[in-house]
Amino acid sequence: MDLPLLPDSVLDGFLADDVTLLDLTTHALAIGGRAGRMTFTARNAMTVACIEEAGRMISRAGGEVELHATSGDAPAAGTLLLSARGAAAALFRTWKVAQTLVEAASGIATTTRAIVDAARTVKPDIAVACARKNAPGTKLVALKAILAGGATPHRLGLSETILIFPEHRGFFGEALPAETIAAVKRAAPEKTIVVEVGSQEEALAWAAAGADIIQTEKFKPEAVASLCQALAAKKLRQRVAAAGGIIADNAALYAAAGADILVTSAPYWGKPADVSVRIEALS
Repeated sequence: MDLPLLPDSVLDGFLADDVTLLDLTTHALAIGGRAGRMTFTARNAMTVACIEEAGRMISRAGGEVELHATSGDAPAAGTLLLSARGAAAALFRTWKVAQTLVEAASGIATTTRAIVDAARTVKPDIAVACARKNAPGTKLVALKAILAGGATPHRLGLSETILIFPEHRGFFGEALPAETIAAVKRAAPEKTIVVEVGSQEEALAWAAAGADIIQTEKFKPEAVASLCQALAAKKLRQRVAAAGGIIADNAALYAAAGADILVTSAPYWGKPADVSVRIEALS
C-alpha cells in the first residue's frame, strides 16, 4: 500500500514537544547508556497506521528498529508490530510518543476500516471519503490513517476543491442555480462542483443546473433512496454523496440506498487502538 510518510521535521517536533531538554528520570538513574530492547504488540485486532513513523522516531533517537507490520495491515491480537534495540536513553525518549502516535493513528484506521467494510459488503465500489474535520494540527497523521483504513480524503483543504454549502448560497442574492454553476465552471473549469443540499427539491434543482455531485446533509437512508430514484427518473446522472452521521452501524444502509460516496468524520474520533509496549534491559 503506497501511503504518505510524515516528514522528519514533524516527527522531530513530536519528540521535542515531549522531551524539551532531557529525560530527567533516565538521567537521574544513570541508565541511559545501558543496552535495551523495546517491543510494540497489538493487544486487540486492529488496522495499523503510522508504525513506520514510530520506527523512524526511534531510529532518529539512535535505536535499531525492525518493523513486523506496515500501515494498512490488520493483525490479530498478540501480533508483534515493532521491535527495537539500543541505548536505554533512546528507548525511553521515544517510548510514549511513538506508542501514542501508533495508538491514535491506528484507532482512526480501525474505525475507518469498519465503515469501509460495512459499506462495501453491500456495494463493493462505493467510496468512503473522510471530511476535513480532523483536530487542528493532526492533518498529516489523520490522512495517513484514513488511507490505511481504506478511505480517501473528502477535502484536504479549501484550496483544491469546490463545495457549495447553503451558507454560501445565502450570499448569492437572486442568482439561479444554473447561473451559479456556469459561473463557477468558468472560474474553475477543471474542477468537480459539489453542492450540499438539505432537501430533495434542492437536490433536483442543483442537479438539473449541472452540479457534478449532490451532497445530502443528514438525509436518512430512505431519503437518499428516494433522491436516487428521483434523479434516475429525470435521467440526471449526478453522483450522490451521503454526509452527516455516517458510522459503521449505518454505512450499509446508505450503500443500499444508492449513495455513491459516504462522507464521514467519525474515524477521527474513533477509540485509540491498544498497543502493548515492553522495555527490558539486555545484558
